[in-house]
Amino acid sequence: MPELYAVPPDKVEEEYRNPHSVDRVTTGQLPHLWGQSLYILSSLLVEGFLAPGEIDPLNRRFSTGFKPDVVVQVSVVAEMEEIQALLRDNGIEVQSVADVRPIRILPARILSHIYVKLGNCRKLNLTGRPYRHIGVLGTSKFYEIRNRTCTFTPQFIDQHHFYLALDNQMIVEMLRTELAYLSSCWRMTGRPTLTFPITQSMLVEDGESIDPCILSTLRKLQDGYFAGVRVQMANLSSFLTTSFHTKLTFMDADSEENLEEEEEEDDYDEDEDDEDKVHSFSSSGGSKDVLDQYFAHLLESTATKSHLPPIQKGQDHVFSAEHTTRDILTLMAQVQGRKMPKASMYLPVVPIMNKHRKSLNLLELPHPQHHTPQQNKASAPDLHLPRDAQGNTDFAALVNHLKECPTLQDQADILYILYAMKGAEWMVNISGQKGATVRTLLEELYVKAGACKEWGLIRYISGILKKRVEVLAEACTDLISHQKQLTVGLPPEPREKVITVPLPPEELNNLIYEASGQDISIAVLTQEIMVYLAMYVRSQPNLFGDMLRLRIGLIMQVMATELARSLQCSGEEASEGLMNLSPSDMKNLLHHILSGKEFGVERSVRPTDSMATSPAISIHELGHTGATKTERTGIRKLKSEIKQRCSSPSTPSGIMSPTGTGDTRLQWEERQGQWLRRRRLDGAINRVPMGFYQKVWKILQKCHGLSIAGYVLPSSTTSEVQKHFMTHRDFSIHYRTSISLIIDLNFQSPYVDVLKMTEGEIKFAVHVESVLNHVPQPEYRQLLVETIMVLTLVADMEIPSIGGIIHIDRIVQMANELFLQDQAQAFKVCVVALCPIKNYLWSSLSPFSAKSSGANEFFLEKDPATGICNFFYDSAPSGSYGSMTYLSKAVVTYVHDFLPGGSCLMQ
Repeated sequence: MPELYAVPPDKVEEEYRNPHSVDRVTTGQLPHLWGQSLYILSSLLVEGFLAPGEIDPLNRRFSTGFKPDVVVQVSVVAEMEEIQALLRDNGIEVQSVADVRPIRILPARILSHIYVKLGNCRKLNLTGRPYRHIGVLGTSKFYEIRNRTCTFTPQFIDQHHFYLALDNQMIVEMLRTELAYLSSCWRMTGRPTLTFPITQSMLVEDGESIDPCILSTLRKLQDGYFAGVRVQMANLSSFLTTSFHTKLTFMDADSEENLEEEEEEDDYDEDEDDEDKVHSFSSSGGSKDVLDQYFAHLLESTATKSHLPPIQKGQDHVFSAEHTTRDILTLMAQVQGRKMPKASMYLPVVPIMNKHRKSLNLLELPHPQHHTPQQNKASAPDLHLPRDAQGNTDFAALVNHLKECPTLQDQADILYILYAMKGAEWMVNISGQKGATVRTLLEELYVKAGACKEWGLIRYISGILKKRVEVLAEACTDLISHQKQLTVGLPPEPREKVITVPLPPEELNNLIYEASGQDISIAVLTQEIMVYLAMYVRSQPNLFGDMLRLRIGLIMQVMATELARSLQCSGEEASEGLMNLSPSDMKNLLHHILSGKEFGVERSVRPTDSMATSPAISIHELGHTGATKTERTGIRKLKSEIKQRCSSPSTPSGIMSPTGTGDTRLQWEERQGQWLRRRRLDGAINRVPMGFYQKVWKILQKCHGLSIAGYVLPSSTTSEVQKHFMTHRDFSIHYRTSISLIIDLNFQSPYVDVLKMTEGEIKFAVHVESVLNHVPQPEYRQLLVETIMVLTLVADMEIPSIGGIIHIDRIVQMANELFLQDQAQAFKVCVVALCPIKNYLWSSLSPFSAKSSGANEFFLEKDPATGICNFFYDSAPSGSYGSMTYLSKAVVTYVHDFLPGGSCLMQ
């Protein structure tokens, strides 16, 4: 087959006169490999030597045709007969694991081990398929292995890998997500079959009933419709004829020798020890016996054995109460020659009524201090570890302390010290028993903590073992595919790492731990939040609006800050409370922060027979009587307050009259700081109004640029200019209008590229975002965004230009000064009318602070970093004294001063 056929040059005119009369000649590549291959493949199809399904195993040729909605078959199986009886008492008839035989039900990790055998050949030195997690598409089939029918439970139910499956509400959420995924992505013949086991962990703590969220889910499955997906719930055997079957021929009897060989170590660190435990099998029996032995050994090798002694309640703590887990992490980091990050996961929060409270800066972190080695050694926490005669750590005595620990947390601290100082594979002998490695003991402790729902301890141990959520790389890819950039680690840069492209799982995991400064708590929580963000960006993309960069470290700080504000506790207590939240509550808190919904946080009391010791916190959404909801909608409370204020003078800041009732004052105190908090939240998560970047583009078309925090966004980004020559003198004069957003004073090249960017281009939005991200105060950043939105109203008018370089910071300062003037004037009237004081000095606002409450002192106080009044930060956007009113006045004043003399802006 040639590459193409052409008309000879000397016969072109003849072809024009008589179309299709001239014979074509071959030209180009001969043979053309792609065309030749396509011809051979087509010939094989035409002659019947190939079937369409053989070259299209995914059935993509049917994608354009009509197909009915996918019905997902769900088979609920009870782990034990006792659980089957509990379900029967609630009107749900299911089979137990024993009832479904000869069908074999196995966890998804066993299927991953089986696929390691694919392509494994020691003679050819082929290691086979790497160990990889199997997704829900892979576990929703029946597998034929040596004439045995097997089915596998979904990966998200497996508690062996990550702790999300320990939370029953998270299991329901993940089931909802996976069913929707199966319904939209299933392309195989037959229906997908999902095996959903009801295990011991899905019971309430007393073990006498099923968790209510699991029960309600099962009832919805019985109805045939769950989370917008058509489902059919029945016994597993009834699905054999309607499901998709896969035969694993590489596990046939002729490959029995492959089963008897010791498995090679896989690439997945978490299961490395599991692969090492797989030994040879006896082949004296039949092939089915060998397969049963193989399955039994895989299950045994991944099961947790009991080595740790039980905790001794009433005993003294191994470490002093003044030594926190953070102290232990710091000490072990110094032992390993590493540095712990100076930044904390929480932000300093002081109650609003504290008169000494300064402006809370969500982006401000403690600056690292440089100490000499002697100072570092002196400041290191002394844990009073047992010492031997030589003064070294007595590890045998430390191991004996495991038998005296009153809590699981004490056992975890001891095991982490052994892990850091002796390694994960160090053998520990307890009371003459058979030795176990530190890793094995940590895995056992992880299971015990999961049974007690000790979420802080679970995260702590997960970080020690560097567990990785199985869908971490997929979550990162989902966020990036939705045009979101990610940052991991606590701010600021360079500790905060930016992720702009999908990364392999291991590389992504290492990057998270590196950005977390080896702080295992932050690293584990980063993975968890990344998974939740991916779940929301798939199911509710409107939550993210025009947010381009998701700063996970800053989001964690905001979550801890919100807990501290709601619970009126210290930052340390808020961080502990955040780490002890259940995965479902953590996801719920993240959703409230992203959505802007008002929520409440309460301390709840656990049952007296509960095994958990961590503080219980519940998160709930506030109704229409919530404080901030009232300010937004203007109902009920606001109406009653307006009636109460009719007879008393009012002030722009809403300061209550000294004669006001106690209830009215309490209602005002509840609302105090709500808009300041909202601006901080929106600024911290980089939320901007819809269409914000397109409006910035229109502004740049009518001015020379926007100056924000000392950085200039030039108008040249919207103009078409080719590469041109620019001298150093020209650059020094025109550098503010160059394409560079961050001015480089070491500019060397005389050539400058200035290229046009369209208003909807993602690159332009990233440029705008990079300028705004230089503002460290989130509430101030949000005021700048509001100012730009007001400026767009002027840019939409029929005027050719609105000035040169517009300084957004200057407009905000002008609005702030106008606000302070009105505040001072209104308070003068209020004081003169209600409590006249002679010889009162009004030269500044300080007398106002001296004569009013601590809250007023805080709010009329200026933020030292920005010079903005705290009351202005806390002003609602709308209203006579709202922030938009003052920003509009400032914009009109600023733009009017820079307009040509003949222009008329106001009509």
